[in-house]
Amino acid sequence: MRKHVYMNSRTLFLIFVFLAIGAFAVLNWGAFIAPTTLTLGFADVQAPLGLVMMAVVVLLTGIFLLYLVYIQTTVLLEARRSAKDVRSHRELADKAEASRFTELRSFLDSEMKRQTEINAQAHAAVVAKFEQLGQDIRQAVEQSGNSLSASIGELDDRIERGGPDHAPRLPD
Repeated sequence: MRKHVYMNSRTLFLIFVFLAIGAFAVLNWGAFIAPTTLTLGFADVQAPLGLVMMAVVVLLTGIFLLYLVYIQTTVLLEARRSAKDVRSHRELADKAEASRFTELRSFLDSEMKRQTEINAQAHAAVVAKFEQLGQDIRQAVEQSGNSLSASIGELDDRIERGGPDHAPRLPD
């Protein structure tokens, strides 16, 4: 908003200056068109000095305006090129960020698969260990049962054979 107001005040100032020069020329038109002897260095000419000076001012103003248009065009082209560069750099950065996210996702997926495999192996190892322990316990129970059956059978045999000679002795 400030830039717009500044440009308007500058434009108004230039318009005021041109109007003042125009008013000065109109008020002094007689002096502007009065012929005068002008020396060009190698020749003398009769011409109105005011009109010559006005022509020089108009010529310099035209050159200044052309230069101003050239500068503005150059700045606009540079701004477009810069905007295009910024846009291309932004696209490159977005692509790089997207590739980093893709790489991170693939890394996380592979790590999750590896952890799943490790968990499955650990689960299988625990299940195998429990099965082995179950078999060991069954075997121990079976051996204890066999030993107990053998002891009971031996006791039964002693009792059947009769008598106190064959009866088990109890500790005192």
